[in-house]
Amino acid sequence: MTGAPDDVSGGRGSNDSRGSSHSGSGRRAEQRALRRVAAEGLPFLRARTRVLRGLLGWSLLEFAQTFAGGYAVARALDDGFLAGEPRTGMLWLALAAVAVVPAFLAQRGVFAGLADLVEPLRDGLVRRATAKALTTEAGNPTAGTGAVSRVTHQSEIARDGWAGLVLALRGFVFTSAGALAGLATLSPLLLAVVLPPLLLGTGLFLATLIPMGARQRDYLDTDEAFAAHTGRTTAALRDIAATGAADPIAGRSRELAEVQTAAARSLARWSALRIIALAVGERLPPVLLLAAAPWLMDHGLTTGGLIGAFTYLTTSLAPALNALLAALGTAGGRLLVVLDRFTGRAELPPDPAAAPDGRGAAHRTAPHTAAAVPVPRAELRQVSFAYGPRARPVLDRLDLRLLPGDHLAVVGPSGSGKSTLAAVLAGVAQPTAGEVRWLGRPAAGQEATAVRTLLPQQPYVFTGTLRDNLRYLRPGAPDGDLAAAVTAIGLDALADRLGGLDAPLDPRRLSQGERQLIALGRAHVATAPLLVLDEATSHLDPAAEARAETALAARADTLVVVAHRLSSARRAARVLVMDGTRTEEGTPDELLTRSALFRELTGRWAPPQAAQAPPVRAVRSSR
Repeated sequence: MTGAPDDVSGGRGSNDSRGSSHSGSGRRAEQRALRRVAAEGLPFLRARTRVLRGLLGWSLLEFAQTFAGGYAVARALDDGFLAGEPRTGMLWLALAAVAVVPAFLAQRGVFAGLADLVEPLRDGLVRRATAKALTTEAGNPTAGTGAVSRVTHQSEIARDGWAGLVLALRGFVFTSAGALAGLATLSPLLLAVVLPPLLLGTGLFLATLIPMGARQRDYLDTDEAFAAHTGRTTAALRDIAATGAADPIAGRSRELAEVQTAAARSLARWSALRIIALAVGERLPPVLLLAAAPWLMDHGLTTGGLIGAFTYLTTSLAPALNALLAALGTAGGRLLVVLDRFTGRAELPPDPAAAPDGRGAAHRTAPHTAAAVPVPRAELRQVSFAYGPRARPVLDRLDLRLLPGDHLAVVGPSGSGKSTLAAVLAGVAQPTAGEVRWLGRPAAGQEATAVRTLLPQQPYVFTGTLRDNLRYLRPGAPDGDLAAAVTAIGLDALADRLGGLDAPLDPRRLSQGERQLIALGRAHVATAPLLVLDEATSHLDPAAEARAETALAARADTLVVVAHRLSSARRAARVLVMDGTRTEEGTPDELLTRSALFRELTGRWAPPQAAQAPPVRAVRSSR
């Protein structure tokens, strides 16, 4: 019913050129995220200096093992096997083997200390996510899923990423220090050959971190946007058919797919540069060492020293560099994104606190007082909509503002664009021009079901129980709210006929009017600030329609009714009269005075309280 897909792309472009326009802002966003995470991470590390000193002590054993490995091989060759002293050679190799034992013990000590560094991080993130869910997000009906993800999945990603990054960074620092010290001992000239490509590759890789992080963030955002859009589209097929929004939804799907493709291509280009950087730092030093071998040996490097240098490069430096760059490129990128979700501010502005009856606090205050200007629940700014590039517009530069407490009826002949307006206002259809805003911010990127509830003419009722159907939009609704909805909407007789709220319900055995009553009760239980009824009472008799609309007007923060009968307009505080792209807005009394179409629709020139049934007029095909 309200699972209609919405724009969650965050406004990104739909091709490479448009996507590239965000590269600068993406890098700045990554830099800001890095500063935010560092600002909170440094105090965390300073509070654990004892743990860090323990890791340093254990890591010194790995430094010694790395140094002994290549140096022992050089001495085994020069002083042993090449000098005709095999026993000396074997002793040097035995020394290299024995050096592995303390290094193995060091690994055990490192992992023991790592727990004291990693587990407090996860515990702190869980506490922070829980506190945020209980305070700043308490009034957001959809905050629960995000909080659960942060407490479970995202905190585990942070813990694993932090552990992997610590291990890789520590291993690289002490392994490379041991290897470089060994190379300098064998011959200082070795450093002149090995260090330039090593530093160049590492520097090039580090230069890609922030741009690559921005591209990863873009790709994840577009992937989530496409998945969310697809999921909502699948769940809202009935709504799409009811509102005639198939073409704009398909167009939105193509746009999101193009944006995701552009993000994937950009990510692939940066990945290629990262592979080049890894090749320069890992593969080029052995090649240069081979090329420079004659010159090095002419300047005093021995055969054993040359083989020892290769040992350092292939068994120590290259694996350590590979592990570090892999950790920075994968775990490090994910870690930054996840930690920034814990440190960053909420995307949406705080909504007025919900009252116990589910209505916003702003609803209980007169919305048009000068003391405090309320934030519009929904707003159309110069919105136009057409069903094709050359089609006549259905909406043409329409402005509409809905404040807390508003009750607006939309009337007009068939084909005048009423259902199109409802679809655009609810985010089901994207305007071809202009802007739709919810809660004072662009609708694009917001969670639609947290802001609005849309009821189409053909409601969605599923096999289950009446209780399940009423809780469809608010699974945790208490029984008291369900009972209030049953009484207010007039579901008592249907509930008694079915056998109560927990009796099995078969949608095939329900009339269209009964289905609409269930959908109206579902909307009464929901707590979204904006409620849009698109001829959602068309199968009810006038008395049942009046009862349902009155109950929803008292319950909803802001109510928009695409009227099936002119009696809906008489109950509304404001009326929007639509006749194609021509619109008029005002109170029912004002429109009777100045709108010929509204007078024709009401069928009389008298005040609305004595209005007769409207006359029959020519019907145009509806969109």
